[in-house]
Amino acid sequence: MNALAARRRHPAAIVILLLLALVVTGGLYAVLAPKPAQAASASADDVAAGKKLFLSNCATCHGLHAEGSKAGPTLIGVGAAAVDFQVGTGRMPLAGPAVQAKRTTPVKFSDQEISQMAAYVASLAPGPSVPDAADTSGQGNIAKGAELFRVNCAMCHNFAGSGGALTRGKFAPSLRNVEGKHIYEAMLTGPQSMPVFNDSNLTPQDKNDIISYLHDVDKAENPGGLSLGNLGPVSEGLFVWVFGIGILIACAVWLGSKAA
Repeated sequence: MNALAARRRHPAAIVILLLLALVVTGGLYAVLAPKPAQAASASADDVAAGKKLFLSNCATCHGLHAEGSKAGPTLIGVGAAAVDFQVGTGRMPLAGPAVQAKRTTPVKFSDQEISQMAAYVASLAPGPSVPDAADTSGQGNIAKGAELFRVNCAMCHNFAGSGGALTRGKFAPSLRNVEGKHIYEAMLTGPQSMPVFNDSNLTPQDKNDIISYLHDVDKAENPGGLSLGNLGPVSEGLFVWVFGIGILIACAVWLGSKAA
């Protein structure tokens, strides 16, 4: 009994206990943590064709084996969803050095070629897959989607999804008239400055509800007058200063000329 008590008082005992606790915690997390959605199985021909496209168009920045370089991050583990989003929205291949890649019309690759590159990247390591059409249908609960959007997205993308400025020249892009699949993929992969909203943060139904809200905003009219880009008090205040006060000054000058 005295020997056991002595061991418990040994200076190394607490270190050993902490190490054991870390090992147990890591093991439980590996077993119980939600796994990322896996890419749907692709044919060997698609993977081979995707690799050729990758080597011709992406390897300069992302490395011959997608391991990354000084010019671009690693793509190992990003999944098919990240490739489909970045290439499908025209952000990649990057036209030139910039603080942030901008959305453009994807003219370089066809849908099949994008799918093949996504299949190749997905074959390198598990990662988020391209969402099913049912999860991006935009047929969800609009009211719940509006609430989720205000809580999770509006602080960067604006209450109406019109976008907004961030730090160091970056920006939250506009979400107006964006395909539901790409909105879902952005939430799933967290491109650039955006955080990742995996299925533990926002379920697939939650994501579809947000897509439904944004598509409803796209269809909304402005019965009260000009929307001014839905950019809030800044654009509205500028309008008042430029036009409102300008009209008042013009009236004052006109009245002054009449009095003279």
